[in-house]
Amino acid sequence: MTETPHRPTVTSPPLFARRWTVADIPDQTGRTAVITGANSGLGLRTAEALAAKGAHVLLACRNELKAAAALEQVSAAAAGPKPEVLPLDLADLASIRRAADHLDVRGTPIDILVNNAGVMALPRHQRTADGFDAQFGTNHLGHYALTGSLLRLLLRAPEPRVVTVSSIAAWGGMINWLDPNWRRVYFRWPAYSQSKLANLLFTAELHRRARAAGANLTAVAAHPGLSATNLYNSAPEKGAAAALAAVQQRMLFSLAQSDAKGALPQLYAATTPGLAGNSYCGPAFEAFGYPRRTIRNPFAYSRFQARRLWELSEKLTGVTYGWS
Repeated sequence: MTETPHRPTVTSPPLFARRWTVADIPDQTGRTAVITGANSGLGLRTAEALAAKGAHVLLACRNELKAAAALEQVSAAAAGPKPEVLPLDLADLASIRRAADHLDVRGTPIDILVNNAGVMALPRHQRTADGFDAQFGTNHLGHYALTGSLLRLLLRAPEPRVVTVSSIAAWGGMINWLDPNWRRVYFRWPAYSQSKLANLLFTAELHRRARAAGANLTAVAAHPGLSATNLYNSAPEKGAAAALAAVQQRMLFSLAQSDAKGALPQLYAATTPGLAGNSYCGPAFEAFGYPRRTIRNPFAYSRFQARRLWELSEKLTGVTYGWS
């Protein structure tokens, strides 16, 4: 009787990760991590944690003053190479090209890219430097363009990983295919939810394309649940709307977990060995808790929508992904 050959099985971490904390992050010595929006909130906590484990951390930030203050904090936590600031404005394709060119000249492989930066529910319609809706342009198109522009450096790393940060708001997301940049009429929360669903579709399609190209790149996503960060800011509001927004903000912060706890899912996604491509990590109880793999908006499983969004992103940004 012919013996059936042994086939190794591919395993992922268990669905429920019990009390996973920064203490569980493996040693990151010799690895380079680029984190967008690392000047505050989740990005700053992620930068501190990775630097404390020995990674060379690059804080990709738009605001120079906030970036300088964050650099001091991350430097104080660093156990390895001195962290650096990488000037980057995700709402400006020219800025993304400059940042990528700067890193390309250095030629250092990028082991971890955390697409963390974002804007949320802007009360008045704003546009990026290239005319995109500010939420769609910053949260999705900017990260699509950045990842593609850094792809060559990512593929130089032995086990590169791209972590894109979504939100529980993605559950209410739909892609407005007729007007993805909200030129006709603007609704702040649907626009935000669309951008967060786009993060999940981007991750799924990046995973599929990397696998088709035979590239050893792992694309995963994460969300922080309900976390106390400055992403929700009542300052742009005026008059009675500002007062209402301030009350909502205080209520949100009273219920939310800390930014350090909120950063755990993206740290889990960035560093857990053997995590399967296209995994989605979030708090155990969705809004709060220790990180685990979780489920997502059913639209995020659509291969058709993921491919269509990729093609739209390629057309709008002019960035194509070269896998060879």
